[in-house]
Parts: sequence; structure tokens; C-alpha cells
Amino acid sequence: MSTIKCDIVTVERQVYSDEVDMVVAPGIMGTLGILPRHAPLITALQEGELRLKKGDEEEIFAVSGGYIEVRPDRVIIMADTAEHADEIDEARAEAARRRAEQLLKEKPPDIDRAAIEGALRRSRVRLKVARKRRRRARPQERIEE
Repeated sequence: MSTIKCDIVTVERQVYSDEVDMVVAPGIMGTLGILPRHAPLITALQEGELRLKKGDEEEIFAVSGGYIEVRPDRVIIMADTAEHADEIDEARAEAARRRAEQLLKEKPPDIDRAAIEGALRRSRVRLKVARKRRRRARPQERIEE
């Protein structure tokens, strides 16, 4: 089976760079499945779960916004933010979710509702990705014990 080069970058850093079998990305028009020799395209990303499949392994990232450029031999993901599942602090993401929900309930007059709703969506994605990582780690932990 052939592979496709995948690069994930943000303004701050290069998050990932390797050959993969498949990329599953949260496009603004829905989920994109990208295999080697995919037709070229450029589209915007929305908050969501980005999955990279390589053999029997799967890497999961939380991304928010940005763009994806697909070429037949390369996928470049230019994300506003991108975090590997292992980098996410679940407690911090939960605290951010609670703060955003509280602000939306209180509705202070100077609130930027769109910004708070965006923060809430991002924290929910981060929690979903972190919890998937935790569920996948449990079977391995039992084997190692």
C-alpha cells in the first residue's frame, strides 16, 4: 500500500511530519477522508478531531480552524491550533469547558458571545480527543501490569 506525506503546522510549531496511509480531517463541509493520490484541493478546517492512520496505528489530534491543502503525494494541514492527544491536559480542558459554559449562562453585558462559543467548542473537542486517548491506553496498561 502506498503512503502520503502529512505535515501539521501551526504558527508556533511543526506538530507532525511523517508518511501515513490515510488522513481523516474535519473540513467545513464535513469529514474528509484522504488517501494517497487524492485529487488536489484546498479547504478550510473546523474544530474537530484529526486522525492519521498508519498501518494498525492511529494518531489523534485536536485541531481548531485553519486550512488543509491536499496534493496527490502530500497533505499540509495549517491549523490555528493542533494538539496531539498525548499533549492535552484533560483537567485543564474540563476547566475551560466549565468556564465557557458558566460565562454563557451568566451573559455579562461585555461578553463576546462568539468568542466564548468558540472556546466552548474547542474545549469539547480537546476533551473528546483526550478521553479517546485514555480509553485506548487502558488495555495496554492492563497488559503491562
